[in-house]
Formats: sequence, C-alpha cells, structure tokens
Amino acid sequence: MAEKLGILGRKIGMTRIFDEDGVAVPVTVIEAGPCPVIQVKNQERDGYNALQIAFVAADEKHVNKPMRGHLSKAGRGLFRNTREIRLEDAAVYNVGDDVTVNIFSPGDLVRVTGKSIGKGTAGVMKRWNFSGSRSSHGAEKVHRKGGSIGAHTEPARVWKGRKMAGHMGARRVTTINLKVVAIRPEDNVLLIKGAVPGPKNSLVMVRKQ
Repeated sequence: MAEKLGILGRKIGMTRIFDEDGVAVPVTVIEAGPCPVIQVKNQERDGYNALQIAFVAADEKHVNKPMRGHLSKAGRGLFRNTREIRLEDAAVYNVGDDVTVNIFSPGDLVRVTGKSIGKGTAGVMKRWNFSGSRSSHGAEKVHRKGGSIGAHTEPARVWKGRKMAGHMGARRVTTINLKVVAIRPEDNVLLIKGAVPGPKNSLVMVRKQ
C-alpha cells in the first residue's frame, strides 16, 4: 500500500515555544534530513513504486561490503540508516536528490514512527495497568501479582495473548495526528507539537498524514 512522503530524522529532545497569543506550546525538536535518495524503485522492474532514502553519514568501517556497493551507486557517500517509502509518484525523484524538511509546512498533520523507550521487564500493574490484589484481608505477598491466568484441566494451557508480566517498551511505535508547529530549513529542524516515540538521539521517521 502506498504511503505518504516522509523523512528520516533524529529526536533532539523537547522544549516549548510561544505562539502569537503568547501561549506556551510543548514541542519535540527533530533534526530531519537532508536525506539523499539512494534508489528509486518502479512497478516494471521491482513490482512496486518506492523511494529509498538514507540518513546519518557513516565511516566505511561501519558499513558492510554489500551495503557499500549499494550506496556507492548513488554517489552520495556512506550512511548508517536507510529506509524505504512506497510512493505512487516515486518516479518524479532521481537518485541523488535530497528530501528535506521543506516537504512539510507549518500546520501539517504528520505521523512519527520510532522505537519506544525500553522499560526492561515489567509487572502486570505497570505493563497492563492491572489493579493488583487487595492490600489486606488475607492477601499476603501478592499485592502486585497478576492473579489467575485461567489454566485448568480444560484447556490445560494458557491462552495465547494473555496479559502477563514481561518485556516492556523498545518496540516500533507510531504516533498519528501530530501537528507541525514550525520549520527551520537552515538548521534542518522540525518542531512538532507534543511528544514523539523514542529516547533522545533516537532515529524517527516523519511522514505526511
């Protein structure tokens, strides 16, 4: 399925700016692009239309040999990160072109995809918002437990998808309907209202809504 054009960026952190009425607006600062086009795919040759873009220059020792050969075809150097975006109008771009923050405008709605902050192993109260057991009346050392998981003679197993303690965070997350507050092309910076997934300095993809 075709997507909207997007750009790779690095989450710098959060701050606030003031609008025309003097109201404080919380924003996430993202250093986005410029992202060179590494490859243009088309329906005839590849079976679908897409752009492959890159971000963050890399030393040769950090890029494996097959990737070095692939990136060298674009003549733009070596990069740490590459992502593919399916576009119906991918043919309007050429290998070597730059995708910059100018594809967005203040007021645009975007979706931001990133890897959420890892929380390690978490219990059911933190991970799934369980209420836990009662604090008194016979409850001993089970206050934050998950309780019964439902297994009995029938079905003699735990149903798939059961909410239990386990690894939390560090997964791909997309936040939608975020508003672009401001663009600073001279610094390759996007200011997006609200929070976006991931810790500081993490890689994010910003796409048109």
